[in-house]
Amino acid sequence: MEQRIGSSSSKPLEGAGFDPAFIPGLTAPATGREEDAKDTKDAPGTDGDGTVADAATEAAPEAEESEKPGDSPAAEAAEAVEAAEESEDDEPEPAPDGPVFEASDRRAALVADHRGVRLRLDDQECEFRWDEIGAVETETARFGKRYTVTVHTPDRRWYPLEIDADSRRRFAEWDAALDKVLDAYFDDGAEEPADRV
Repeated sequence: MEQRIGSSSSKPLEGAGFDPAFIPGLTAPATGREEDAKDTKDAPGTDGDGTVADAATEAAPEAEESEKPGDSPAAEAAEAVEAAEESEDDEPEPAPDGPVFEASDRRAALVADHRGVRLRLDDQECEFRWDEIGAVETETARFGKRYTVTVHTPDRRWYPLEIDADSRRRFAEWDAALDKVLDAYFDDGAEEPADRV
């Protein structure tokens, strides 16, 4: 009796053991699609080039040509809204005359102004509006020149950012400047009405 060595199917093996980028449930790699394309060329109901010969698919391009975007009033309204949003994005927001705090080093940057607090570390950025902030905490290293600002949110999350100062004298300047911004823009809810029973 004669035995064949190797697999009986010509389909390549799939799975995490053979492809480290394999994720179950996603489509197969391109090699499987090429074989599927060869199979559809020979399937009944298709043209010689593998396309499905169907009257509905031939009529679809004509329907798409007759109905152009912007013909309906709803489409025109949506385009007008998009154009208004784009024009608003193009115009820079006028900055009030309030205090602004900025600190940065070669990797990190912190900006606190009328819009909120923006943190950047390398290519990662996050922005917090003042109503999204529960507290802002600063900390200085006992030794060294590292200044840490931590933004706390009401849902008990915190986002620390460490900035290397050029000297330890900058810590007092940065604390004073950040306190001015927090006093001007941050409402911590301490001013509650006194007539509460």
